[in-house]
Amino acid sequence: MELLRRRAYARAGLVGNPSDGYFGKTISLTLKNFWAEVVLYEWDEVEIVLSQDDRSRFGSVQDLVHDVRLHGYYGGVRLVKATIKRFVEFCQQNGLALHDRNFAVRYQSNIPRQVGLAGSSAIIVATLRALIDFYRVEIPRQIQPSLALSIESGELGIAAGLQDRVIQVYGGLVYMDFAKDRMTEQMGFSCGVYESLDPQILPPLYLAYSPEVGEPTEVLHYPLRARYQAGDPAVHGAMQKFAGLAAEAYEALQKHDACQLSALMDENFNTRRSICQLASSHIEMIEVARRTGASAKFAGSGGAIIGVCVDDAMFARLQNDLGQIGCQVVRPLLDVPANT
Repeated sequence: MELLRRRAYARAGLVGNPSDGYFGKTISLTLKNFWAEVVLYEWDEVEIVLSQDDRSRFGSVQDLVHDVRLHGYYGGVRLVKATIKRFVEFCQQNGLALHDRNFAVRYQSNIPRQVGLAGSSAIIVATLRALIDFYRVEIPRQIQPSLALSIESGELGIAAGLQDRVIQVYGGLVYMDFAKDRMTEQMGFSCGVYESLDPQILPPLYLAYSPEVGEPTEVLHYPLRARYQAGDPAVHGAMQKFAGLAAEAYEALQKHDACQLSALMDENFNTRRSICQLASSHIEMIEVARRTGASAKFAGSGGAIIGVCVDDAMFARLQNDLGQIGCQVVRPLLDVPANT
């Protein structure tokens, strides 16, 4: 019996986010500390096995409320189901033959929920990898992020950009350019220009997160998208600035200039704060981290932060000070793909 086990790692935006959905540029990395894993094996019927996140029995009504706040109403089953549907349709549309064997599939994830570490897209990318290998079809790597995005935006109506799917498909550290004149149409999808970088060029980093102050990504992205589409000059200007910061960060990484990268990461958050109404608890995380001397910005949409942390003494201060406001602080485990 064929059994496939595929993973996709959590993502942290280094510089440039959230301009990926607005023709900008970003640099992101995957974090081996956290992952979503999908196990797929031959079965008599097509079956999606429920995970802990999809439970329907609770110890109390308070337990139910906490679960819904953390996982939403549908858990990850809808992500797996939507991925299978869209994958089959994509293969049919592009003449990719699928064999008639059935399978069972289950997922698990230890990615903290709703803190901006791309847990939902990790489940989708891991499922997509398993399906590609089970059916032995070839889907160019540059297209896979756009296919994954179509699952979230097209099938499930989730507001998102390409960044998370690009870094989770490619792995490691990636510089992404989504400028209108760089985008190309391939197999019915818009694709950007993606350059894999050696993660070893990164300076020492830290990641801090607090599940207690997480919020759904749409809280930030829906209002921002509406303002952009309405032509808000502040939002348009900020997106151009985010892209410029990513381009500068690319140069800083090539020069191993940790001080410049740190300053650019700080400015990335400052720019976001200038155009967004941010939760006070998220701002507190940034301010506490910066008081230790570290840089700090959102890793995604809020609830997790990332920055440059130059030595062990600073890391210890981060653990202590951020720990006092309920945050976990870790050193990112770098994902170094074999083809980097």
